Amino acid sequence: MRVLTAERRATTIGGGAILLWSTLALLAATTRGIPPFETLAISFGVACLVGLAVLASRRRLGRLRQSPRAWAIGFFGLFAYHALYFTALDNAPPAQAGLIAYLWPLLIVIFAALLPGGALRARHLLGAVMGLAGTMLILLGGSGLAGHGTALGYGCALAAAFVWSGYSVANRTISAVPSELIAGVCGAVSLAALAVHLATEASVMPRPVQWAALMALGIGPVGLAFYFWDFATKHGDLALLGTMSYAAPLLSTALLIAVGWAGFTWNLLGAAALIVGGAAVSVGVTRRGKVRPSPAPVDRPVAHAPPPERR
Repeated sequence: MRVLTAERRATTIGGGAILLWSTLALLAATTRGIPPFETLAISFGVACLVGLAVLASRRRLGRLRQSPRAWAIGFFGLFAYHALYFTALDNAPPAQAGLIAYLWPLLIVIFAALLPGGALRARHLLGAVMGLAGTMLILLGGSGLAGHGTALGYGCALAAAFVWSGYSVANRTISAVPSELIAGVCGAVSLAALAVHLATEASVMPRPVQWAALMALGIGPVGLAFYFWDFATKHGDLALLGTMSYAAPLLSTALLIAVGWAGFTWNLLGAAALIVGGAAVSVGVTRRGKVRPSPAPVDRPVAHAPPPERR
């Protein structure tokens, strides 16, 4: 019972990340006009500074001493996903790019079924087809979604979905690594993004409203949300997290419609229904063949530490 309670708690914490991510498209779209890697450098820099300040105040900076593999998984997941996501938002309407990128919850369900203890069955494949059908409906019905995008924008959004789902499932293999590592990973992502920005992009001075959006990104969907998600994917129910994550694109799109950056259309509603329905179909099977954590973590932290305390 105690193990199940801990898993439920971790899954609930993951729900906090999902709520924060529902604001990501709105905040990121507010920064439109600022080059993608400049946006990454600033927002992740904010997340790093806030995270390091919290760790220092709690005397936990030593928890950043972890294996190269743990650093690599975190860095690739965060850097590659957000580089692709912000590039997608710069080259496609935010509602379309956001919903395509949010195929990652369905992919998490499928990938989690391939872990030890899981099973990939016909209904997983049916769920995947439904999700892809929803994506096609978005692409074919874009006239009511605030403009048309480019192949680069849509391709980056789809690639982002695969990167984030792969990172989330791979995170289960380093479940012994404390989630405080996220603060250091955000710093590494910020430095890498700054290097790419200086080499390939022209700097743009953000307007006051864009500075506010960048600060909000760094504290919320780029900062605290990653801490929550890291802990949840290491100790929670991956299949259930995948299903819960589909609340984010619906809330995200609702926010975009509320501010007038996306128009309500039946195509959009139908696409959302197909994508969410696909996840529900897949999880119906996954819950019967429930994914469990590996018996022993692949990586061990250099200095053993208990799971992070609840914020």
